Amino acid sequence: MIVFCGYGNSDQTVHVPALPGAGDRVQALDVQRHDGGMAANAAAAAARTGADAAFAGVVGTDPLSTAFLDRLAADGVDTAWVSRDGRLTTAIVLVTPDGERSVISQDDDVTEEYVAQVVLRLGAAGGGWLYLDGYRFPWAGPLLAAAPNLRVVVDLDGCERTEAALAALSVAEHAIIGRTQAGWLLGEDPGALAVAHRIHLVVTDGARGWQLYTPAGDTCTGEALSVEAQDATGAGDCFVGCYAAELERGAHPAEAARFASVAAGLSCRHPGARTGQPTRAEVTAHLTKAGSAH
Repeated sequence: MIVFCGYGNSDQTVHVPALPGAGDRVQALDVQRHDGGMAANAAAAAARTGADAAFAGVVGTDPLSTAFLDRLAADGVDTAWVSRDGRLTTAIVLVTPDGERSVISQDDDVTEEYVAQVVLRLGAAGGGWLYLDGYRFPWAGPLLAAAPNLRVVVDLDGCERTEAALAALSVAEHAIIGRTQAGWLLGEDPGALAVAHRIHLVVTDGARGWQLYTPAGDTCTGEALSVEAQDATGAGDCFVGCYAAELERGAHPAEAARFASVAAGLSCRHPGARTGQPTRAEVTAHLTKAGSAH
């Protein structure tokens, strides 16, 4: 099992001709509502590719929250871990015609106490994989250090300080971060951090592919899938979810990253964070096609 603990959002997606600067007034091309949230998106991506995935977030008791959970369940996600003692948060997503986006998100109700409850529950169930995002660090570090039967994957998106990122690296088995964020958060040598913290560290770089740094000091590199992107929202979440799903299946981290990269590319072909998330068969078909071309 993989428990994805963190954000579930209602995304208000605004399609704009260009991302606005300070003081700009931009006419929207379209406005849509989609389900989103880092952890919920990753859980859906993992479930669609066959993983036993659960979402442990906090939503409300309102009809929108109920519909949100119903759609996760329809994707195969276990929603029994969800607390309904809060609210479904909102994110404003600005998307340009070439698929690039900016996100304005609202903080959620996933507290330190809530994460502690999830950690205890997963431990009592025999352990397994736990996903957290970077917003939960550094305070989540001690919670995870005291739970040795968990295998932790962290999406470092959300870490605002190097201190938080290092706290995550110290307790995670795998971590994923975007290239730009890695530059200012981790410095110029992520490989050294992977060795020092005995962690598999994946650095993604959009259309330029990915690099995996291993605890042994090795580096694996992969290309991104070439697609005509309509909306990159949630592509990183899809990568993380599918990467975790493949790890749970027993895949080597490099193979997991290769699978996740294709899934993330496919997810960009449709609007919204989850609309284009592929099935395992779709990803496998693209990998098979790419393999036969070499």
